Amino acid sequence: MAKNGKAAERRAAARGRDIVETRIRFARNGAGFITLPESGKTVWIEQRDLGTALPDDTVSVRIFHPSKGETAGRVEKVVERSPRDIVGTLAGVGRFSCVVPMNPAYHRDFYVADTKGAREGDRVVMRFVRWENRHVAPEGEITEIIGPADKPSLDTVAVMKQYGLPEAFPEDAVAEAERIESVPDDAKKRIDLGGKFIFTCDPAEARDFDDALSLERDREGRRVLGVHIADVSRWVRRNSALDREAFKRGTSTYLCDKVVPMLPEQLSNGVCSLLPGVPRCAISVFLTFDAKGRPVKRSFARTLIRSQLRLEYGQLLEILRGGRLRGIAISARNRGTLRELGELSAQLAENRRAAGSLEMEIPEVRIKLDENGEISDVRTERPDEAHRLVEECMVAANEAVAAELQSRGLKIVSRLHEPPDPEKLQELSESLALLGVKTGDLSRPRAIPALLAKLKGSPVEATATVQILRSMKRACYSASASGHFGLAKTHYAHFTSPIRRYPDLTVHRQLAAAIAGKSGKERQSSLDAVAAHCSERETVADEAERALSETKKFRFLAKQLEQGDLREYDAVVAKCASYGAFVDIPDLGAGGLVHISDLSDSFVRYDANRGELAAGRERWTPGAKIRVTVKAVDVNARRADFAPVRATPRKNAPRGRRAKKTAQFGKSCA
Repeated sequence: MAKNGKAAERRAAARGRDIVETRIRFARNGAGFITLPESGKTVWIEQRDLGTALPDDTVSVRIFHPSKGETAGRVEKVVERSPRDIVGTLAGVGRFSCVVPMNPAYHRDFYVADTKGAREGDRVVMRFVRWENRHVAPEGEITEIIGPADKPSLDTVAVMKQYGLPEAFPEDAVAEAERIESVPDDAKKRIDLGGKFIFTCDPAEARDFDDALSLERDREGRRVLGVHIADVSRWVRRNSALDREAFKRGTSTYLCDKVVPMLPEQLSNGVCSLLPGVPRCAISVFLTFDAKGRPVKRSFARTLIRSQLRLEYGQLLEILRGGRLRGIAISARNRGTLRELGELSAQLAENRRAAGSLEMEIPEVRIKLDENGEISDVRTERPDEAHRLVEECMVAANEAVAAELQSRGLKIVSRLHEPPDPEKLQELSESLALLGVKTGDLSRPRAIPALLAKLKGSPVEATATVQILRSMKRACYSASASGHFGLAKTHYAHFTSPIRRYPDLTVHRQLAAAIAGKSGKERQSSLDAVAAHCSERETVADEAERALSETKKFRFLAKQLEQGDLREYDAVVAKCASYGAFVDIPDLGAGGLVHISDLSDSFVRYDANRGELAAGRERWTPGAKIRVTVKAVDVNARRADFAPVRATPRKNAPRGRRAKKTAQFGKSCA
């Protein structure tokens, strides 16, 4: 019976399997994963089933659906190798030289026959050559030498080359940008809003200002919000040199110490920057709200504006809280307008929450670098009333534009965020149970917003919120589906940042055509291409930003070890395993492992059912707080180990320099 049962299960699995050709990505644990094109479902592939696939290769994967409902995959063949260069560190010289990739997603070192003059420890750019047998090392060819891997000032260059981020703009795009005049010949055809109180609000370090706000009352006393966005579509014409380069880049990339812009500075910091007192072309969205903050009317226009005030977030926050600013002259009337706008934004936020929007406030970690490219300061920032004011106004404008264009029967590039898969919700429920959080049925409407409200202010709020975030699908661009689960919006598109996002520019063109009485219709194939390409470019930008930020943070920790100046951090246990506890450090935006040998002098037991570690009366459970210092760092792998801060030194514990260890990069070339 048992044999027949297994045979039946194999036949059932065989009937439910198929072949998918798509791009493969890798997690840091060595597993690969693909996204099924039709359903958007993620399929994981274990290391033994990866064959010779490498990150971003196009592969043919056989999908299996075992009887218990799980989905798995196996790489059948590599269809096309990724054209992306690989940046790594040269380890060893002579016959056994190899390059250790900078990206931890690569779990194999590359054999190189010729070091091309690079020295051991140099960062190099490498081109893939071949890999036919998974039991031997893949081969690569060094094409460029960046410099010593231990030189922080070269990190940005290395990351840009790793992710193929462009440096200079093509000559034809620059020449086209330089020919642009600040006020176009059609300015007289625009609605002149020069006498209105319009202001911008951006971070203190911002250099481009592409969005502005206003608030007035109509004849019935209703509030009319004005969201004024730089009319980039007026300058970046379809199929021009600027347009081709903007599409290629897809988005601006914000690295720790550098911005890789989508458009040249002549536009982003020039004619499309809404500087105070300077006439600028804009597309304006006017939204009329009733007393409860519900939209009752919308209209759109191509306008000519003059911002009257440039505020930083901190300055706006001071006004909203009733303070007075030094050095900035603001009339009592305009102060009242800003506070009234703050009240409207609070209503908009409350209405979103009532509709089922997800409110996940995860602190943003900002790092400041010194002249050597090393971290000089790390700070966390939480969203405040000023940030929320601007965000709510932008969300309202994005929703209104999407609803308007779709109501006209137009296909657009929507910002799509789908609900999480049922299996992800089940995993989330199980992981939160280990934190002592009872979730109930998370598939119910508004169950997750209710859960977030329940977690507010609890000791496990931060850890649980991160787990909820990880269960969500990634937002993307789509020309065939719409809806934003996280924001609880049926219609949603990106419109408010055409300087730095190409999908916004596409939506601007369609809205401008609609305002002019034209159809604004785009070919489906063109919209599909924009959605797919820009989703990919957004992912690349996010990965590059994270790679550089993590590299800087782990250098920061390594320097503490080298100098013997260990800082203490408040950490939270995120997950326990048989070999230790993984911790998150909110103030650093990083984490690592605390090994069981460092948790206690006593024997440490792992309880898989409870997901906890125990030694005597001591317990380490997910959500528990622990104070730690760094113990070992591998900068190349972007990985660190931590040790608990103890009130009294452990017996026989090494002291001084012998206790300070920095893990070295490099793995076997075998």
